[in-house]
Amino acid sequence: MLDIHRFPDHPFADKLLQGIQGPAEVWMSHGDQVTGAAENFLVIGTTGTAPFAAVAHKDKPFFGIQLHPELTHTACGKDVLRNFVTNICQASPSWTMESFVEKEIARIQQIVGPTGRVIGAVSGGVDSTVAAKLMHEAIGDRFHAILVDNGVMRLDECANVKKMLVDKMGINLKIADASDLFLDRLAGVTDPEKKRKIIGNTFIEVFEAEAAIVDKECGGEIEYLLQGTLYPDVIESISFKGPSATIKTHHNVGGLLEDMKLKLIEPLRELFKDEVRELGRILGLDDELVWRHPFPGPGIAIRVLGEVTREQVQIARLADHIYIEEIKKGGYYRQISQAYAALLPIKAVGVMGDKRTYEQVIALRAVETTDFMSADVMIGAEWFLTLKRISSRIINEVKGVNRVVYDISSKPPATIEWE
Repeated sequence: MLDIHRFPDHPFADKLLQGIQGPAEVWMSHGDQVTGAAENFLVIGTTGTAPFAAVAHKDKPFFGIQLHPELTHTACGKDVLRNFVTNICQASPSWTMESFVEKEIARIQQIVGPTGRVIGAVSGGVDSTVAAKLMHEAIGDRFHAILVDNGVMRLDECANVKKMLVDKMGINLKIADASDLFLDRLAGVTDPEKKRKIIGNTFIEVFEAEAAIVDKECGGEIEYLLQGTLYPDVIESISFKGPSATIKTHHNVGGLLEDMKLKLIEPLRELFKDEVRELGRILGLDDELVWRHPFPGPGIAIRVLGEVTREQVQIARLADHIYIEEIKKGGYYRQISQAYAALLPIKAVGVMGDKRTYEQVIALRAVETTDFMSADVMIGAEWFLTLKRISSRIINEVKGVNRVVYDISSKPPATIEWE
């Protein structure tokens, strides 16, 4: 808990924590500790374990904080950021998502030009779909969406994406079946980073091959690749302007080929998930799509812990389908930010009928968040009754599973995905 200290004789020092009432719940960095304040700095915030959690210079607009204001768990985080931007930097809060749409469409049109063509990576998730809609608004039929069936997608995903993008939005879409290629390359691979990079590299290879086909069909060279990369993807995938560690490689950030021929266009790169949903709403996307749970680029490959085989993918896919179906039936889907079933690389003893079984374990994950930088696990008495029903369905309907567990870890320290 953050205790706030005021300094009436130095009113500028109070601007960072202005309007915030202490004690306030905050999240700190694991293992970090500030041991002293520099000369002419005042301590404006302390916790039981962090005596220099927030400091301010007596006379200059210099401030320092040890807490994480960007995390949902930090209750006063938005107030801290707002105070810094408006009170200290004196920036005007005039930016709107509507203005972002106008400026981004204009920027895309300037980059691509009047005749250029763009090939787009779509997955059916809200990120890639919003990016595709934005690109379609900017250049129309010169945008060519490609859905690569990588063999690790959700149940009936290709048919559902076609219905959304083609039937409802009028977007050019081609479905490229490369499932055998992906699964063959993943054979024997258990390391999650290798999985991500194999999938990322293979994605680019397939896109470049599809771009060549579009070149021949349209008589114009494809120069650009659209991706629905978000800011959290960038933060977790690379050390961004500092000594921060790579958390995990997202396939469309750290898994790209060094000699890739296509130039990237990533209109959502500086946005968070809640901002992308708002953008989708402004662009007129269906509510069901706007609020669809995220699905990672590497798909079920990182939800099958251990080696990825066709049999393992099918188990995880069917369990996940049952899970999401029951969540929707129970009215929880909008409340939960992301939910999925992961297949663990272990077996457990069970009893089915009168026989001993030795089958696999499904782990269910459900979190609530706004920015996906931090997340709390979904809990509640009624929710656990729903989980009990889901567990029963999965064990009875998915061959090869005899035990279901629920992941109660928050982010941080855990990530939302297991791999």
